[in-house]
Amino acid sequence: MNVAGIDVSSKTITLAISRDGQIGKAREFKNTPQGHATLINRLRKATVSRVCLEATGQYHLDLALALEDAGLPLMVINPKAAKRFAEAMQTRTKTDVAVLAEFAQRMPFEPWQRPDDLALAIRACARRIAALNKLRTQTKNQLHAAQLTATTPDFLITDRQHSIAHREAQIEHLRRHVLDLIATDEERQQTLERLTSVSGIADASAIQLLGELLVLPDDMSAKQWVAMAGLDPRQHPSGSSVNKKPRISKAGNRYLRMALYMPALSAARHDPYVRAYYHHLIENRGLKKLQALCAIMRKLLHAIHAMRKNRTPFDSSRFYSPSETVAQ
Repeated sequence: MNVAGIDVSSKTITLAISRDGQIGKAREFKNTPQGHATLINRLRKATVSRVCLEATGQYHLDLALALEDAGLPLMVINPKAAKRFAEAMQTRTKTDVAVLAEFAQRMPFEPWQRPDDLALAIRACARRIAALNKLRTQTKNQLHAAQLTATTPDFLITDRQHSIAHREAQIEHLRRHVLDLIATDEERQQTLERLTSVSGIADASAIQLLGELLVLPDDMSAKQWVAMAGLDPRQHPSGSSVNKKPRISKAGNRYLRMALYMPALSAARHDPYVRAYYHHLIENRGLKKLQALCAIMRKLLHAIHAMRKNRTPFDSSRFYSPSETVAQ
């Protein structure tokens, strides 16, 4: 059986083909539509019957769609799964792409589930909004720095203020459009309404969350969602002399983590049950504030998973039920 492993970066794609267990020399292609077409031709000539691709943020999706459109059997795995496989195989000299080819050869085939067009459109809009938010924040920081010195010309201050206003108008325009898109589908509209029932989640955060969650397979568990977000705790043992405290893995979707951060922070401040849990983690379990906030993000993701599965609104009283909540 001929299989292939593909490693994707922002500009290039690296391909390794395994023929009857022998991994050939890696080849590189451009991460462009033309590069995708060339790679697909290469896979067809090699009569590849299985392709393993690592999920790498936003860079792998277009290639995955092209491979599926070409009729090539495709499995897309979390980077953490690839890393654990490499550790289990005790591979020290093999490249990432060779590990992926071996993963395709040895592991059971789980076909990739293609998101529908509406989910892909919502995701594209949500990520564009995230990029515009980042640009707006950068410009606000530049404006603040410019205003601290008397040597900055007034026209530069005005220019940055206009840039901020322009970004805000772009963001609002895209939000209205994506809300209109969501409204065309009754199920997605109901999901949006359930999300906005969560303490700390308004339309802006709900759009970002939907953009990332709608493209995930329906059969993923809450635990898998947490791993995909990179919010699962990771142990750091090192012999017998060092045993660091667990930290989140961060080996997943940073957009999903970003989308959860502000809702978790808002809920920890304003929802009595979430706030009680936050203080419990700090005062009784000795977590730092950021660690406690990450725990809330993880618990919120579990709650959202249950809401989507059971089609029920958020109930903060079930989030955490101590004998006595922290006074408001």
